Amino acid sequence: MRKIYADNAATTKPSANVISVMLANMREFYGNPSSLHTVGQEAAEILEKAREEAAALIGAEAREITFTSGGSESDNQAIISAAKFGEKKGKRHIVSTAFEHHAVLHTLDQLKKEGFEITLVDVGESGIVDPKAIEDAIREDTALVSVMYANNEIGTVQPIKEIGQICREKKVIFHTDAVQAFGHIEIDVKRDNIDMLSLSAHKFHGPKGVGLLYAKRGIPLQNIIHGGAQERGKRAGTENLAGIVGMLQAMKDSAEKIDEHRDVLLPKRDRLIEGLSEIPHSSLNGDLEKRLPGNVSMCFEGIEGESLLLLLDDRGIEASSGSACTSGSLDPSHVLLAIGRIHEIAHGSLRLSIDESITDEDIEYMIKNIREVVEYLRSISPLWGEKVRGEREFIL
Repeated sequence: MRKIYADNAATTKPSANVISVMLANMREFYGNPSSLHTVGQEAAEILEKAREEAAALIGAEAREITFTSGGSESDNQAIISAAKFGEKKGKRHIVSTAFEHHAVLHTLDQLKKEGFEITLVDVGESGIVDPKAIEDAIREDTALVSVMYANNEIGTVQPIKEIGQICREKKVIFHTDAVQAFGHIEIDVKRDNIDMLSLSAHKFHGPKGVGLLYAKRGIPLQNIIHGGAQERGKRAGTENLAGIVGMLQAMKDSAEKIDEHRDVLLPKRDRLIEGLSEIPHSSLNGDLEKRLPGNVSMCFEGIEGESLLLLLDDRGIEASSGSACTSGSLDPSHVLLAIGRIHEIAHGSLRLSIDESITDEDIEYMIKNIREVVEYLRSISPLWGEKVRGEREFIL
C-alpha cells in the first residue's frame, strides 16, 4: 500500500545529513562540554562553534543564543523572562493573539495567575494578525508582545517585520514563535525587528528534543531549569551536543535550499487546495496566499475529523486534524475557533503538511482518497442526511 507522510507540521523525518553528523559526533566527541580535560574541551569547542554558526543563520550574535530542548521550552523561557524583566519596571501587561501555540497560551495563563494582565488580539477569518490591532493593544505598562511567525495549524504567515517595528517604536520587547516558519521563510532577527525568537529542530528535518532561544543582547533571561551553570548560567543541564550539531546541520541545509524547496512545494500545495476545494461544502482555513508553502488546512462539513484521519490512515495517508500537541483532546481546535469556525465545522478539520518528498502522484492520490472518505462519512451520517433533505441548513 502507498504510504504518504503528510504531517510535517507535527514533526519531520531527520535527514540523512543530520543523522550522519549526529552519529559522528556521538562517536568522537562524547565529552561533557563543562569538563576541563581535553575530551571535554573538544566538546566545548564544537558547542561554541555551533552557537556561532546557528546565530549567523538568523542574523544574531553567538552570545544571544541559548540552546534548549525545543520550542516549548524556548517559548516558556522567552515569555517568562520578558514578563519578569518588565515587572521590575512596573510593567505587568502582555499582548499576544488568540491562536498562538499552547506553549505560549498556557505560559500566559500561568502569568495571569501571578497577576499579569493578558490581552489576546483577534486574528479574524484570514488568520492574519493586523499590526494595527497589536499597536492599539499596547499600553504604557506593556512588557511584551508575542506573535507567532507562522501558525502551526492553518499555516498563515504573519506580518512579523511590521509588528516588530511597532514594538521597537513603542520600546516593547517582541517575541515570535518561529517554530513552523524556519526552513520555509528566510529569517533575520535584525531585519525583522525581533527581540526574542524560538526554534525547534524537529520541524525542519533535525532531531527531536533540541531547539534554541534567541534573546537580544540586553534582555536578561530568567532561569526555568535550575542546576548547573551551563549556557552562561541561564539553562541548567548538560548540553545535548549531538542534538545541537544535528540541529545546526538541519538549519544549514534548510537555509541553503529554502528557495528550491519553496518552488517545489508551492504548485503541489496549490493543486492540493484546488482539488480538495472541489469537494462540496468544504472550505480552506486561513488566507490562500499568505501561508506556508507546504500547509493545507481544510474543513469539511458533516464529518468528524477523527474518523477522517483513521480512514485516511487505512489508505496510507498520514495527516492530522490540527496540532499534534492537542491530538488527545476532544475539544475543537482553538485556532479554528479563533478564525471564526463554529464548533460543528471545526470538528471536521484536516491538516496536510507536505514536504519536498511528496510527488505529484501522491497529491492526486490524496485528493482522490480524501474525496472518497468524505463522501463515505457523509453517507453514514444522520445529520448529513437531514441537511441533504433540507431539514437542516448547510453552513459551508
